[in-house]
Amino acid sequence: MLQRYDERNADIRYWVNGRLLHRDEPGLSPFDSVVQGGDAVWEGLRLYRGAIFGLTEHLARLRRSALALGFAGIPGDDAIIEAIAATLRANEMTDGVHIRLTLTRGVKVTSGMDPRLNRSGPTLIVLAEHKAPVYDTTGLRLATASVRRPAPDVLDPKIHHNNLLNSILARIEANAAGADDALMLDQRGFVAETNATHLFAVIGEGLVTPTTAACPEGITRQTVLDLAAVHRIPAVVRDVSLTEMYAADEVFCTGTMGEIAAVTVIDGRPIGHRGVGPLTARLAKIYQEHAATHGVRVL
Repeated sequence: MLQRYDERNADIRYWVNGRLLHRDEPGLSPFDSVVQGGDAVWEGLRLYRGAIFGLTEHLARLRRSALALGFAGIPGDDAIIEAIAATLRANEMTDGVHIRLTLTRGVKVTSGMDPRLNRSGPTLIVLAEHKAPVYDTTGLRLATASVRRPAPDVLDPKIHHNNLLNSILARIEANAAGADDALMLDQRGFVAETNATHLFAVIGEGLVTPTTAACPEGITRQTVLDLAAVHRIPAVVRDVSLTEMYAADEVFCTGTMGEIAAVTVIDGRPIGHRGVGPLTARLAKIYQEHAATHGVRVL
């Protein structure tokens, strides 16, 4: 999978603390915490016909992450939603849009790691792009990375932070292996997630997905679990070994940017019949219909 540049994004404007700037205009200070140390939290949002699916849940996770990092002066949801809406209006965007929402600790008075150097409050960044779901729906190839997901005593995955080097290092390995993404294990050797998405296996007639011990609490992941319950599809959350993934009838990944996408090869091993499985296809359709009709209207 390789994301492609969309010409419609050539003149987009992005939001930084009340200012709308052309994508080519610099808007962040070199003293901003996200530049200094990746000291920021973020969310990915998707716009469907003027509404954002899971907006309340995403903003709640953003707030939890910011609180865990001790941010001061976290903006309220109404202020964030207005910034999102203003950005979308400025770009005349109404559908098929992905939004990268970032909240940094803010600008420091001088370089350094000490949060006491931050005295001006957080920086809010809204970046909206025309972007369809990014994964190839005919099937993804994963390669297991040597880089592991850290445990909570190293860097708690419940904090949805901007320090993504762990994921980037894994993705470099996947690129070298000719795969679309990296499958990542936790420190015990169980499956955590991919470098960018959560994973589900179809075993028998039900779903199995790893716990969130070593990965974020995914909004799309939880939606799939909720929809499975509504549609009477058995689902279990537990430790999952790599061997179980190899032997699964189907595997798929979930995420806001890519929705639901089938995984057909892991470490060179074909999964199931090496095509998009029936339950994966069914859930992808259910999810797309649900997301497109259950969003929070912002326009």
